[in-house]
Amino acid sequence: MTRDADCLFCKIVDGQVPATIVRRSERSIAFRDIAPQAPTHVLVIPKEHYVNVAALAAEAPETLTEVVREASAVAADEGIEAFRLVFNTGVQAGQSVFHVHAHVLGGRDMTWPPG
Repeated sequence: MTRDADCLFCKIVDGQVPATIVRRSERSIAFRDIAPQAPTHVLVIPKEHYVNVAALAAEAPETLTEVVREASAVAADEGIEAFRLVFNTGVQAGQSVFHVHAHVLGGRDMTWPPG
């Protein structure tokens, strides 16, 4: 399994950094964001290291499908029918951890366009 020794999310996957895990699957884990932007704010990440969603889609589309499926399951587990699923790709788009992660946001009205 591909890991980056300096990656925060790889360290979470390996249990080296604590996180509040809400779901696990064969290829992904989901955990609460430490700086939530909505009542429900959970990150869903692949266990393997991919720098962004474009790399994940190109290299492991089945894992991307599982991340999206798990994001939907997180929303159901949280009891929210309406949610936003966000992948930030690149610094200018707001990506701060360069391990692909889906933000599951819900529990409040979402405005458009986002920030």
